[in-house]
Amino acid sequence: MRLTSFTDFALRALMRLAGEPARSFATNEIAAEFGISRNHLAKVVRDLADGGFISTQRGAGGGFMLARPPQSITLGEVVRALEDRHALVECFRGDGGTCVLKPRCRLKARLAAAREAFMRELDATTLAECAYPARSRKAAGVA
Repeated sequence: MRLTSFTDFALRALMRLAGEPARSFATNEIAAEFGISRNHLAKVVRDLADGGFISTQRGAGGGFMLARPPQSITLGEVVRALEDRHALVECFRGDGGTCVLKPRCRLKARLAAAREAFMRELDATTLAECAYPARSRKAAGVA
């Protein structure tokens, strides 16, 4: 299984938010901390907000934070929300794709089973279990 970089960035951001769930973060802060393009992260933030995972506030003092407790968000829920638009293989597309093996393919069922096993594991894991804690001030070089 392979996740898009978009979903990878979303999971990283959510893990960081889960480390300090009562705090609001600026896009620039998360982008700098994880070495992610600010513009790309802004798109991720928009999709996470649309999915109900985070709440956002614009303007001075604005930012984003978790919309729900981290123990109520599963990784499977996030991955489905962000990856469902990308078929694992062509024959999994909504229109069935154009695979010439479709009539007698023995692979599709096995790939579907593997995808379901992957998602079951993610469904059993909450964001709270994967929270990325804040760096201590000492480790960050601040006295």
